[in-house]
Amino acid sequence: MTRPSNPDPGPDPRELSESETRPGTTPPAESGTSTGTGPYRPPRRGWATGPLVIIWAMVVLFALFFLVYAIILATD
Repeated sequence: MTRPSNPDPGPDPRELSESETRPGTTPPAESGTSTGTGPYRPPRRGWATGPLVIIWAMVVLFALFFLVYAIILATD
């Protein structure tokens, strides 16, 4: 009785298409730099106007608070 050398020989490699792989082989990894990621959009520079206005308003209010506090302490 003769046994085959490979119990699961699979399909003939010459009959496989490019999208198929033989059993036991690893398919190629996906590329992270494909063109399907969408159109190129250059990054914006700087901060938006809204957050900057809010930050500067808080800085001015903070400075005015301590200026008034120093004047009140100096006059007592």
